[in-house]
Amino acid sequence: MKHLNKLSKETSPYLLQHMKNPVDWYPWCSDSLKKAKDEKKPILLSIGYSACHWCHVMAHESFENEDTAKIMNEHFLNIKVDREERPDIDQIYQTAHQILTQRTGGWPLTMFLDPINQQPFFGGTYFPNKARHGLPGFSDLLIRISNYFANEKDSIKNQNRKLEEIYKKIKPVTLSKDRKMNQTPITLSRSLIEKNFDTEYGGIGNAPKFPQPTSIERLLRHWRNTAFSGNPDIESLFLSTLTLKNMAEGGIYDQLGGGFFRYSVDRYWQIPHFEKMLYDNGLLLSLYANTYIATGDELFKKITNETSDWILKEMRSENGGFYSSLNADSEGYEGKYYAWDKNEIKNILNKKEFEIIKQHFDLDQKPNFEKQHHLTIKSNLDNLSESMKYEKETISRKIDEARSNLLKTRESREKPSLDKKQLTSWNALVVKGLAISGRVLGRDDLVQAASKAIDFIMNNKMKENKLMSCFVDQRSKIPAYLDDHAFLLDAIMELLQSKWNTVHLNFAIQIADHLINNFFDEKDGGFFFTANDHEKLIFRPKPMYDDALPSGNGVAAFALQRLGFLIGDEKYLSASERTLENSFELLTKTPQGHLTLINTLEEYFDHPEIIIITGDVSEISKWKESTNKIYSPKRMIIAIPIDEKDLPSALDNKKCINKKTTAYVCKGSNCSKPIDRFEDLLELISENKKN
Repeated sequence: MKHLNKLSKETSPYLLQHMKNPVDWYPWCSDSLKKAKDEKKPILLSIGYSACHWCHVMAHESFENEDTAKIMNEHFLNIKVDREERPDIDQIYQTAHQILTQRTGGWPLTMFLDPINQQPFFGGTYFPNKARHGLPGFSDLLIRISNYFANEKDSIKNQNRKLEEIYKKIKPVTLSKDRKMNQTPITLSRSLIEKNFDTEYGGIGNAPKFPQPTSIERLLRHWRNTAFSGNPDIESLFLSTLTLKNMAEGGIYDQLGGGFFRYSVDRYWQIPHFEKMLYDNGLLLSLYANTYIATGDELFKKITNETSDWILKEMRSENGGFYSSLNADSEGYEGKYYAWDKNEIKNILNKKEFEIIKQHFDLDQKPNFEKQHHLTIKSNLDNLSESMKYEKETISRKIDEARSNLLKTRESREKPSLDKKQLTSWNALVVKGLAISGRVLGRDDLVQAASKAIDFIMNNKMKENKLMSCFVDQRSKIPAYLDDHAFLLDAIMELLQSKWNTVHLNFAIQIADHLINNFFDEKDGGFFFTANDHEKLIFRPKPMYDDALPSGNGVAAFALQRLGFLIGDEKYLSASERTLENSFELLTKTPQGHLTLINTLEEYFDHPEIIIITGDVSEISKWKESTNKIYSPKRMIIAIPIDEKDLPSALDNKKCINKKTTAYVCKGSNCSKPIDRFEDLLELISENKKN
């Protein structure tokens, strides 16, 4: 039987990918850490995830190589970590990598740790099997590091002490008592986002280019804040829609199957890194849905529908939850599943369809990916209609028919592998996206899917009243992190606006209470990434910065503030305020890196408008839909049936007047008198009246 290492008993798809390596891999656990300590072997820590292309490359080049594995096994205790299961470990050692190398990290992350205290003494990301591109060959590097560890004990100890001091210094410092928060970071963030913006193709910076939805959302919110003023910020709207349009028509979007790839390797959004991550698509789904309601642009509606459909078709489990990712590779090559030969397309389509598709995707151009075509839109409906003398509706129908035929052929190919882990935080991002999309598009199926996902989490991811982070192989594992609690709370708050469910509200309150009781820093404010009873690691991060995911502290503060206003509970408002105070120095210095917290700060100074409608189910639905016609990110609209039981007192007090549908408009803790005429409600919330 072929060699099986210690990963064979794990459930993570990523770890199981490595169970037959000749490397003696161990999972991260107390036994493996003890073994390293007892044997006085340095730890080689390798962190990645199943959809990661360069993780696969390093595995094929080095971890499957018998000679390299022999060196690793002789000189190191080798530990594999799935960064999606253990974001706590990944976050700590990504930070350490940045401190040691003065460069940003990535995956695979390759770190070498002192076995006594797990402090890193050397690190990098991908290392090739042979020296190239200024990087040493991995086998040679292993020998050098082993010798360094054996001969430079004092240097390693000194470096460990310096790292410990740096960890202490990177904790956010709360405001002194003589300083007050102000709104300066809100306006400053707008100009700093634009400073690094690509005004020709959209997005931040050059290649590689990531979607960065928090930046686009911030621009949209800023535009909306000024839309009814004498000087609306049209540039913010232009920058955000430019980005979303070019992404939607580019290769970062799957033009046949829907859904977004992880990022673009070029400035132009043309050729992506081909893994599809659930979290990217959840975040972008919310963004495109909101941008459609803000602009009425049919392209954004199309992308919202297609991305929703792709998530439900490809990423949803029978249990109602959602899987983590689709691999970048198939048949051993990145992007092979998505690439096309021009003649193959010609043979699939009829003559008229091919002529349209040829122009639509400009198949006469030189192949743009590995001597094949990765499909990107070069001529849109308006241009095609004009050049081919067809009605737009005819062009659109023929493109859809051609796409459907191409997709059928593509689905007969060997598909990229699916990582079937179901992560609470990423599921929550999709729940939020589906809830907004269902509301915006009038699609009840999306709202129902979001609701079922929350039910799945409630029924499968709670152990002894504690939320769990990961569901895989029919069982929940790993206590939930800050992001799991924060994103879930935020998602439920959004879902309640699409469909009221008191059970879901009570679940949100339970999650909020656990978040405060187990993650909150009572001394300085803010939330730690791990709970009070979590495994002790080399330091305990309190993440404030938006990265590929929004800041856990930002989302927690935002959602708690809204929950506090909705149900009238001061403890949630206080926790949110103290988180802002703990992060305010960071917001002042680098607001463009803390945009989720900036959104919370904005609603701290200008409280969200909460419209509560109560009455007969059919009637309150009409009122809700009629007041949801515009993009208003600082407005919540909650429709609660008249016979709903067990509501918090702040909601239970909102009664119907004379058995008629009644609305209450609240700003912070102050609410209007009951309103039983729809026209009066519209008059009260009219933007023109306010400005």
